[in-house]
Amino acid sequence: MKKKFCRGILSLAFTAMLFLQIPAQLKALKIGDPVPEELWKTPLQVVNSPEKTTTLAKNRDKLILLDFWATWCAACLKNFPKMEELEKQFEGKLKVIPVTKENHAVLNKFFASKNGQRYKNLESVAADKLLSQLFPYTAIPFIVWIKDGKLISTTDAEQVTSQSISEVIKGEKSSLQTVIQIGRDRPLMLAEQFDLEKSTTLMNYVLFTKGRIRAIAPGSGFHRNGEITYGRQLTNVPLLRIYRNIAYELFEARGQQFSKKRLVNLVKDPASLDFARNDDNAALDEKSYSIEFIVPVSQAGSLYPEMLKAVNAYSAYSATLENQRIKCLVLKRKGSENTLVKKGGKEKLVNTRTLASLINDLNDMTFTELPLVDESGYMGEVGVDAAGISDLDSLKRAFRNEGFQLEETERELLMMVVRDK
Repeated sequence: MKKKFCRGILSLAFTAMLFLQIPAQLKALKIGDPVPEELWKTPLQVVNSPEKTTTLAKNRDKLILLDFWATWCAACLKNFPKMEELEKQFEGKLKVIPVTKENHAVLNKFFASKNGQRYKNLESVAADKLLSQLFPYTAIPFIVWIKDGKLISTTDAEQVTSQSISEVIKGEKSSLQTVIQIGRDRPLMLAEQFDLEKSTTLMNYVLFTKGRIRAIAPGSGFHRNGEITYGRQLTNVPLLRIYRNIAYELFEARGQQFSKKRLVNLVKDPASLDFARNDDNAALDEKSYSIEFIVPVSQAGSLYPEMLKAVNAYSAYSATLENQRIKCLVLKRKGSENTLVKKGGKEKLVNTRTLASLINDLNDMTFTELPLVDESGYMGEVGVDAAGISDLDSLKRAFRNEGFQLEETERELLMMVVRDK
């Protein structure tokens, strides 16, 4: 017991000495900066290795790729076989080092799982706090390229190819596009120097791009002052999604509920507005759009109308809100009350939800192209389970059991119509 305790004390002392060599708060490296000499020698915790630690110095003479990942990142896991093959292809010249912030307990649980068993031989730096300070990131997989003792680039995983590696190793002109990841807490591409201008207030900001921005993941964000939304951000999404997000807000401002079935796509090439399952990376890049739109807080009500004007002005398309007479499904009441599901002799609603919420979900289902319009006037809950609806007949039957009827007819509805210019 005494010997074991002493070994623990020595281990703690050794670890403390190692961290004394590295500043507590490291400054992020920029492209072209040398990797600090102390870092090369610093032991890094590893998993799935005969050794408990490793150092970057072991591979200093190679092209080193730090591959930042996490167990929950499907794209990271999918990328590992490619990295393994490239390391074999450039044996002796390339070293890929996976790095994760997750601790040993999380990693051990993952590698013991059915999915994790496929990666149980993956040697990775674990519980990282050091490398992520030097090479900060907001999304993974994130690849750090180190050659000749310097940081030469940071990229997404897609750019790690046989060609790009060969170019770097041979010292040829590189095709890599450096990716310095950005977050959603500030307007896209607005220089940080703007924050130093103390007497200047950002009143309006518009950025509208076509083509993927590698520095940020697909998604969206808002700029809010309390409950007031005065800015909207969408990144790396198809133009159809931008139109739908705008339509949702414009419909709500008119007291109506938007759904995908309330958008009419009349462009000559409808597929150009949305992603498809068979799209390759080039097609996804071509179809990707990003927008940042900010108005003064005092004019927050104009955000989405002005946003639509901008998209119409600077894209190859035009979207308008129009009343059109179209075929639809109209929900009506059969009686004064909906049918309650009885259990144990007492009236009791089972698996209930509001009718409005149910209709929203049904309008997103694909078994019919017809929009569902509620004219029942019913404001309460119903016992219809959307998960059990597979076709139009089952939908009609479910509503009939609740005291409603569904009719196929025509109505004049507010629609968003997208056309070529």
